[in-house]
Amino acid sequence: MFKTYLELGFDHILDLNGYDHILFIIALCAVYHYRQWKNILILVTAFTLGHSVTLALSALNIVVFKAEIIEFLIPLTILLTAIFNVSKRQVGEEKVMFNYGLALFFGFIHGLGFSNYFKALLGKEESILGPLLAFNVGVELGQIIIVLLTMAIGYVFMTVLRTKQRDWTLFISGAAAGVAFILLMEAKFW
Repeated sequence: MFKTYLELGFDHILDLNGYDHILFIIALCAVYHYRQWKNILILVTAFTLGHSVTLALSALNIVVFKAEIIEFLIPLTILLTAIFNVSKRQVGEEKVMFNYGLALFFGFIHGLGFSNYFKALLGKEESILGPLLAFNVGVELGQIIIVLLTMAIGYVFMTVLRTKQRDWTLFISGAAAGVAFILLMEAKFW
């Protein structure tokens, strides 16, 4: 059973049909240099913690939100992340701490986006702890793959092609903002 939920979490993050999660992780990483890999791992782990809290609360029917609201909020988190990315020039300690909190909070929202499906998967499970742990380990592993690919591409751009960090951040954040804006306009919230 652990393996099944692990694979579901892994596939959930890397599913190209649910590219909003991939885009969000890429946008989160955009302001970081590859040498800041520890900060990035903490960042995505904060996101996973937020994600798992709302999955648990939703699976226990403690927190319930309309899908239309979450469908609107998820691209909004991507857009806000992109805006925050370009709001300061450097990633100092203050911004790093803000980003951790932001990732945690946005993880709450993204967790709600998958909560109905997760509840259906649980079916008649006696406990949600095992499936929740396995699922979120899979989510974390998938996110690490996205981070590694993003950092590798960033490394090529900044080291081999000599792109400035600021230009990289602007490019990635601009692309993420553009896609997020389209998703916002398509949301059934309106």
